[in-house]
Amino acid sequence: MWQLPQLDPENWLKSNPDATSATIAICDINGVFRGKRVPVEQIVKIFKDGVRMPTSSCTVDIWGCDLEDSELVFDSGDADAICTVTDRGLVERHIAGQISAFVPVTMFNEDGTPEPTDPRQALAAIVDRFKSHGYRPVVATELEFYLTSGPAEEVEPATLPGEAGPLEHHNVLSVAELDQLQPFLDDIYAEATRQGIVPDAIISESGTAQFELNLMHSDDALRAADDAVLFKNLVRSVARAHGFRATFMAKPFGDKAGNGLHVHFSVLDAAGQNIFDNGTDDGSDLMLHAVAGLAAMMTDSALIFAPHQNSYRRIRPNAHAPTAVAWGYENRTCAIRIPGGANAARRIEHRVAGGDANPYLVLTAILGAAIYGIENKLTPPAPTEGNAYETDAPLLPLHWHGAIDAFEKSTLLPHIIDPQLIRLFAQIKTQELDKLLSIVPASEYSAYLETV
Repeated sequence: MWQLPQLDPENWLKSNPDATSATIAICDINGVFRGKRVPVEQIVKIFKDGVRMPTSSCTVDIWGCDLEDSELVFDSGDADAICTVTDRGLVERHIAGQISAFVPVTMFNEDGTPEPTDPRQALAAIVDRFKSHGYRPVVATELEFYLTSGPAEEVEPATLPGEAGPLEHHNVLSVAELDQLQPFLDDIYAEATRQGIVPDAIISESGTAQFELNLMHSDDALRAADDAVLFKNLVRSVARAHGFRATFMAKPFGDKAGNGLHVHFSVLDAAGQNIFDNGTDDGSDLMLHAVAGLAAMMTDSALIFAPHQNSYRRIRPNAHAPTAVAWGYENRTCAIRIPGGANAARRIEHRVAGGDANPYLVLTAILGAAIYGIENKLTPPAPTEGNAYETDAPLLPLHWHGAIDAFEKSTLLPHIIDPQLIRLFAQIKTQELDKLLSIVPASEYSAYLETV
C-alpha cells in the first residue's frame, strides 16, 4: 500500500517561512470541520501537547448552533476535552495563493479515554474491533459533486468553459466536459497530492456539470475517511478559485441525478489474504455474513447515510439511488452490490450514502455492521436479480423523521456505536428538522398563497 508521507512540523516551518497561520480542526457530527486558527509557530507545541476544545464541539447542528439542552453543554459546564494531532499529521494547503498548515485533531477526555461523540473516534473503535479478530478492512470511496453557479436561492449547474450557458442535457462519461475543465481538474489533483490524498479516476457523471472522483483504496480505514473529508473541503476551495461553487448536497437539483458517496471494501486477514474470496464468484461465507450484517442494520442506520432533509430527495425509486434493503451480484439497483472481476479482489460496494453524509460515520456504520454480521454469523436474504426497485424487499426510510425515529429506537446500533453518540445525533437531527419545518419555502408561497 502507498504510504502516507508525514510532514515534520519543525522542518515544515523552516521550509515555509512565509506561512503565517495554521488551522487546528476536528470533524463534527455533520462532517464539518470546527476549530481555530493559530499563529503558525504554535504548531510544534500543539503536536506535543495537543489543544483544548469544548467537548460539545462535535455535537453542534448544521448551522454551528449548540444542541438545546445538550448534556455536553450546561449539564457539564461546557467542559473542555483534549484534542491531539491525528496520525495524519500536518497537511499543507495552498488556498488563494497562500500556503498554510491544516492540522486535523481527534478528541480525548481528561482521563485519556476516547471521546465517543467524536466521529473519528467512533470509526477508530470499529477498526480496533477488526484488529481484535486479526482483520484489516481495505476501503475506497467514490464521491460525486456538482459544480454550480448563482446565488443560493437561484443556484444552477455551472456554465463550463467554452459554453454559452448551462448545459440542459445529461452527458454521462463526457470526455469533452473533462477537457473543458482541465485546469480545474489539474488543480484538484495537485492539491490532493499535497494533502497526501491519492485520487484515482474522475468521470463526468449523468447530471449536468456533475462529476465523480474515486479515491484510491487503502488498508487504513481511518485514512480513507480522512481522505474523503479532506477531499470534500479541497474541492470546494479549488472550485471557488476557478469561479465555481462545488456542492456535495445529496440532491441539489430535483430533476437531475443526486450525489452519492459509494463505499467499496474488502477485509484482509493477518496473512494479507482477502477473507471475502473463496475462489468462487459467490464469495466466502464470511462475505455473506458481512452482507447479512449490512442488511440487518441498514434501516436503523439510514440516518447516517441520509442525514439531512435534502437527503430524502435522492432516495426515490428509479432515481439511481437504492430504496430497498437488497443485495445482489453486479446489480446497481441494489443497496449492496457485489462487483464482478477477479475473485482475489472480491469486495462489497455499499451504495446508500449520499455525498452529504459524514465519511467517518458512514464507514463506522458500514464496517460496524459488517463485523457484527461476521461475529454473529448472520445469514443474508437471497440475492436480488433484476430490478431491486420492483421487489418486495423492506424499504429504507423515505422521510427524514422516519429515519430519525428508526435510528433513535434501534436495538442493533448500540452494538457498534456508543449510545451517547446515537442519542445526541438523533437530538441534533430533530433540532435541525424542527428549525427547517418552521421555514416556509418560496415554492409553497407559489403553490398556495392565493390558491387555497
